[in-house]
Amino acid sequence: MNIDTSIRPDGVAVLAAEGRINLVTATAVRREVQRVVDEGHTRLALDLSRVEFIDSSGLGALVSGLKTARTAGGDLRLVAASEQVAGVLRLTNLDRILRVYPGPDDAYRD
Repeated sequence: MNIDTSIRPDGVAVLAAEGRINLVTATAVRREVQRVVDEGHTRLALDLSRVEFIDSSGLGALVSGLKTARTAGGDLRLVAASEQVAGVLRLTNLDRILRVYPGPDDAYRD
């Protein structure tokens, strides 16, 4: 599991995850979201296009990240979820809470 983080000129932090988000790696997602929020970036776009698998621990990390961002006055939006991830979000009805956008530009378009 790798997460590459970049800050866009509009202040949105894009976290591009790659690999599997599961029991072993979910903590890394939580830590990276917390680190970015602690640096003052509260509008986050989590790019899941290269995430091949997510389990319940990974879903918990996404919900935790959403709470972290919202507590700081921002939001966490998912971007380009792979088919496996999108399917798990639909199956668990978390797609109603964790919205998936086609790309980072779409996530915070006002």
